[in-house]
Amino acid sequence: MNHKKGIKQFWLLFTLVGLLMLLAACSGDDTTEDVATTDESTKTDSPTTEPATEDGLSGKLEIQYFVGGYGDEWWKQVIGDFKKENPNLEIVEHAGPNINTEMNTRWISNDPPDVVYIDGAGANETQMIAEGQLMDISSFVKDLKMEDDTPLLDSFISPAEEIDGGKIYSLPLVFDTWGIWYDAKWFKDNNWAPPTDFDTWLSSMEKIKEETNISPFITTGQHPQYFERGVLNPAFAAAGGEEFLNDLRNGVVEAWQRPEALEVMTKVQKMADAKVVDPGFAAYNHTQSQMNFLLHKNAYIPVGFWLPNEMKNDTPSDLEFGFTPTPMNNPGEPLALVPDIRTIAVAEKAKNPEAAKAFLAFIFTEKYAQDFAASTGAIMNLKNVDLSANTNVPEFLTGINDMINNPSAVKLYKHHTPNAEEQKIAVEITNEIKLQLIEVLLGKKTAEQFIDIMTKKSQELRK
Repeated sequence: MNHKKGIKQFWLLFTLVGLLMLLAACSGDDTTEDVATTDESTKTDSPTTEPATEDGLSGKLEIQYFVGGYGDEWWKQVIGDFKKENPNLEIVEHAGPNINTEMNTRWISNDPPDVVYIDGAGANETQMIAEGQLMDISSFVKDLKMEDDTPLLDSFISPAEEIDGGKIYSLPLVFDTWGIWYDAKWFKDNNWAPPTDFDTWLSSMEKIKEETNISPFITTGQHPQYFERGVLNPAFAAAGGEEFLNDLRNGVVEAWQRPEALEVMTKVQKMADAKVVDPGFAAYNHTQSQMNFLLHKNAYIPVGFWLPNEMKNDTPSDLEFGFTPTPMNNPGEPLALVPDIRTIAVAEKAKNPEAAKAFLAFIFTEKYAQDFAASTGAIMNLKNVDLSANTNVPEFLTGINDMINNPSAVKLYKHHTPNAEEQKIAVEITNEIKLQLIEVLLGKKTAEQFIDIMTKKSQELRK
């Protein structure tokens, strides 16, 4: 009995010494504890989740992001910072202009990356939700807060989409929008005033044409969605409101029969009749149309926020980018913006969901909103981010940001995420719009003919 008692005392002493050594080692560790180790909102019971350690998260985190006009500088920075706070976490980046196609096999085989930025060709959030590829992060994001303790969900310019009874499958990361660009310096030098409504816009184009002998308006005919998103959608929103805008896209027959639809298309026809549209537009891709704009072969172009960043290597040194929400509104009515939101999500089959959620929580901050504006020339989808003191942000973007955060200056109209059936109709409607727009802009079809074709197409799809 005394022998057994001695063994027990030995092991108790051994254990106590071990604990004291461990505590001593921890007290000498200068590593800052990562927020993910203490944030209960990022914890999960998933058996595939790697546990958080005193040095942050661990395991492997795979992130997929599309690289387009915004470049990848911001992604490299934020991923690098996240890695510094989680040195035991292996981060694998899947990125590039064709990444959605390259990663498609992984998604189909239920072996997706943990985090996905949904942007670029081949990315369709509606389809991903319908196929069960994205995680419902509702309970997680409802607990997230900004630095000033404001709930994250209350801090978005364009709110997170809630579907299926309030479920949230993604967070709106990038606030992009289509509008009309012009060279502000060129306009000042020639005493041309930026337009505030359709009447002043058409008058401006007619004056520029008369004084310069150029076709003031350019767009890409090879990608007619530029005109659809940059001109037509804001015009429909300004004329009939958000529900009207969405009903048109979803092929609601009665929407296409409303007088506001014909009113908008009549304005488009007026542009064609006035011959202010570049006659060669149908053959141009988006790069050529943008180059022509930069070279003053044209004066106005509908493009998203990525234009200055995408064309920075070709932009003349004396050109000053000016931007306005597309002035298709009637005089005295507010300008309209239809946000083109890029989202970020967690895969339903994520192997490290804890790290994935922690990464989402990490990026939605004032710091990274400032950095995003500086490195991309675009806006992160967060309210009340003051860019005026950030010397790395171009002047035009500061003005745009102030405009968007001023509801009295511009009214926002949102495209709602359609369900699977509506998505099929929306694709067909969009394809038909793109085909017919070319005809109207070339003067080969009237506004009435366009509306008749779209009404019949809607009736066909709604049978």
